[in-house]
Amino acid sequence: MEDQKNLKRVVIGLASVAVILAIVLAWIWIDRGGMIKDLNEEKEILTVQMLELRDDYQELSTSNDSLNAELEREREKVEQLIDRFKKTEATNRAKIRQYEKELGTLRSIMRSYIYQIDSLNTLNIALREDAAKARTEARQSRQRYEDLRTTTDEYAKKVEVGSVLRGRGFVLTAINSRDNDTDRSSRTAKLKTCLNLVENSIARKGPRRIFIRVKGPDGILMTNSQQQIFTSDGEQMIYSAVREIDYQGNEVEICIFFASSNQTYQRGVYTVDIYTEEAKLGSADLLLR
Repeated sequence: MEDQKNLKRVVIGLASVAVILAIVLAWIWIDRGGMIKDLNEEKEILTVQMLELRDDYQELSTSNDSLNAELEREREKVEQLIDRFKKTEATNRAKIRQYEKELGTLRSIMRSYIYQIDSLNTLNIALREDAAKARTEARQSRQRYEDLRTTTDEYAKKVEVGSVLRGRGFVLTAINSRDNDTDRSSRTAKLKTCLNLVENSIARKGPRRIFIRVKGPDGILMTNSQQQIFTSDGEQMIYSAVREIDYQGNEVEICIFFASSNQTYQRGVYTVDIYTEEAKLGSADLLLR
């Protein structure tokens, strides 16, 4: 009888232990299921973060080839991390923590690239502004140069024009054999052309030749037996007579004589044109009776 009571106590004890074990196992199972669920959710969150990081890397770009090559290598690392992470079980907490750490590292690296790109963009903006400023200054310098050259050319032309010898007081008279003035053709032995070279401080100093071209009433150029040629302002012409003087910039009066050796003087109007090698100085007329 006593043995049956002991057996009953053992059975009851074992049953109690079985119930307790069942409760513990049920709690462990429920807790494990919750943990797996949490790990799966954590894996999904990390997956989303990795994909966002990949998209962020794709948006990064720069004109710097070296920096672009580095960005491409980091993009490959992100892709490799995503591939490895997808193959990892959610229950492998150690691996998930490792990938989470790698994600944080890649995110930090990306932030450093963002800073570099921002700095590079800022530098590029500054360089573009400097280049634009330099181009503007270059244009202004070229304009100033052109203006200066134009002004210099204008001054040079004015100096060139101003340096040309000028004359005034042109007079043509007839001279008889006694070196007296006459207005009769029959008494004329030679013609005298007088003029004043005006003062010009910027004109070339030194020997200067003055040429005259005398035309008779028939309009034919009067010359001596030997025709002589001169050039004035680039044009070649025959002259009737010439005189060389030493011009030093002061006003000077000169006279040039012409005596025809093969032509007689007729009644009518005679004309003389006076030249230097630079330009025509002027003209004068004479009426012989």
